[in-house]
Amino acid sequence: MIILKSPEEIEAMRRAGRVVALAHRRIAEAIRPGIRTKDLDALALEVLKAEGAIPSFKGYQGYPANICVSVNEQVVHGIPGNTVLREGDIVSVDIGAIVDGFHGDAAWTYPVGEVDEAAQALLRAGEGALYAGIEKARPGNRLSDISHAVQVYVESRGFSVVRDFVGHGIGRSMHEAPQVPNFGPPNRGPRLKPGMTLAIEPMVNAGGYEVEILSDRWTVVTRDRSLSVHFEHTVAITEDGPVVLTAL
Repeated sequence: MIILKSPEEIEAMRRAGRVVALAHRRIAEAIRPGIRTKDLDALALEVLKAEGAIPSFKGYQGYPANICVSVNEQVVHGIPGNTVLREGDIVSVDIGAIVDGFHGDAAWTYPVGEVDEAAQALLRAGEGALYAGIEKARPGNRLSDISHAVQVYVESRGFSVVRDFVGHGIGRSMHEAPQVPNFGPPNRGPRLKPGMTLAIEPMVNAGGYEVEILSDRWTVVTRDRSLSVHFEHTVAITEDGPVVLTAL
């Protein structure tokens, strides 16, 4: 069942989204060669605590950290630890926060220092795909119009979209109906309505779309070990079109 949110509930989600955006801003300022992924986790938690928020991810199905930090060929769900970021790496940071019982969820992939042109092109494709999907999050469209827009944007640039992990509805629960794939034909699935709130999150690989999960049972990597990026916003569908809730 897809849960429609009232304007008041969407405002509550905007408050959670603001905290996520503040944490991302702090992370973006801190990323540099030599920093450890667990240092990023600590910085994000510091922001969440200062804003009176609770991490969405800590303890979720046993997840051990506050945020997800995925480096290079890691797609999603990387566990922060002693990994040291190096010049030329790319690092995907996924942050979720709970404020007044509502979740905000956003991910971004950041360059570490100077990255090569291939990584820059992948970063541009991932960010562009996110906004191509958001543009379709309008009343009257169908859910798969978002999916199709993401896939077309990515594949037209020579990259691939992950099939095994998808976006999702979000609200009082971090994961609600419906699932939001990043691939598929247009004009399928439920009609989009004002009050729907979705986490739209393209995961884009430089090589093939196949992935596998490492022995820690969390970290997802590209099967061919090509680079991957992850971009995500929490979005409300309104009469006036999509509204990004995880932006300052």
